[in-house]
Amino acid sequence: MRTSGVARRNEGAAGSSAGTASVRAMKVAAEAARRFLVTRHLLAPARSVKGGPEGVLEVFRRLGSIQFDPIAVAGRSHDLVLHARVADYELGWCDLLYERREIFEAYNKGLSFVPSSEFPWFRATVSKDTPARTLTENANVAERVLEAIRTQGPMSALDFEREHGTTTDWFGMPTNAVKAVLEAYTFTGVLGLARRDGNRRHYDLLERLLPAKVLVRNVPLGEQLRHKMLSRYRAHGLLGASSGGDVFSGLGPAKPDEARPDLPGRTALRDELIAAGELVPVEVEGIRGNRFVLKEEVDLLDGPPLPPPSVAFLSPFDPLVWDRKLLGSLFDFDYVWELFHPPAKRRWGWYVLPIVFRDSLVGRIEPRIDRDQRRVEVLNVWWEDRFAPGRADGFVDAMREALHAYLRFAGATRLEWASHLNKERRLFRARS
Repeated sequence: MRTSGVARRNEGAAGSSAGTASVRAMKVAAEAARRFLVTRHLLAPARSVKGGPEGVLEVFRRLGSIQFDPIAVAGRSHDLVLHARVADYELGWCDLLYERREIFEAYNKGLSFVPSSEFPWFRATVSKDTPARTLTENANVAERVLEAIRTQGPMSALDFEREHGTTTDWFGMPTNAVKAVLEAYTFTGVLGLARRDGNRRHYDLLERLLPAKVLVRNVPLGEQLRHKMLSRYRAHGLLGASSGGDVFSGLGPAKPDEARPDLPGRTALRDELIAAGELVPVEVEGIRGNRFVLKEEVDLLDGPPLPPPSVAFLSPFDPLVWDRKLLGSLFDFDYVWELFHPPAKRRWGWYVLPIVFRDSLVGRIEPRIDRDQRRVEVLNVWWEDRFAPGRADGFVDAMREALHAYLRFAGATRLEWASHLNKERRLFRARS
């Protein structure tokens, strides 16, 4: 099934309003969609972007933003995303870019790293838990914290005595009011992250962290929201209108809400991007509902190359795996992040990384990095029923190379397999 190209004035409406009803969707085969996704995600082959800080910036230019998560048992999420794409990735490269203020933290789906030049489009944050309310309810704490940072420079929550306020955590337990205030000031653009020491965050006045020419630019809220909406499609490459989970969080409700007249609604934002030609509707063989591709990636979707034999381990927050339903319908891969599942209810493991080979998701691996012993332990591996690792052309060598690259990434000198993985140990043993 070949693509039909892009037609803009005919039947086959893709949008939900009159402004987009004349946009006709291009049609692609499922195989082409899979090849397109791994190629535009810089995974064909894996670790193919030239190493160094500039290579990291190339990934940011392609994906727009990279989600952050502090759990580091297998590597921090943003490091895993970059390791899968950048040759010989070193953890210090991303840290160096942050110190240079070339990237910064912003809320885009979740806490993410974003190019500093895009700060004006991430200044406003739509949140169910209003940061302004947190600052009002903890006014005395907020005043003391801000004054301390203004006079003393970068500080973390641990530099203050713990104080209780009205703010609670996910489980309804009272949280540290100082931490809540620091996060609220970050949401509202008063403070920013100056640096991290492990997972300890040091905050400073935003005016001391970003160039004045960036801070002075004031982008209207509607334009900010359109930019953020487009950034989600840029990160993934082929999202639909409703992709589940938190893919479109922080953009307001789907439709206009009288309680928030300043928010146009996600449907209207997407329709505006389609009408402007920034997003092109796509019908993918066997997939319900339209998908949308960036206008500059239409040609690649129309004729994606055959991916070479290459293996990458994907972070649970990698944008390629954001849309769990699409993983099931397009890749025939059922992926659930089971971190918060009780052990007895887990089908796989606590922190498991999907394995991508060519244009397929073929299994899962559960590695643990032991930094003190400079080793990587593979606790388990699960292969898809349709996949035989020893028989797939090119897979064994590609998996060996991926494991070797992961050892370098982890700063480890040896790989240890769980006792029940003797077959994998023999199959992927490094050649002498």
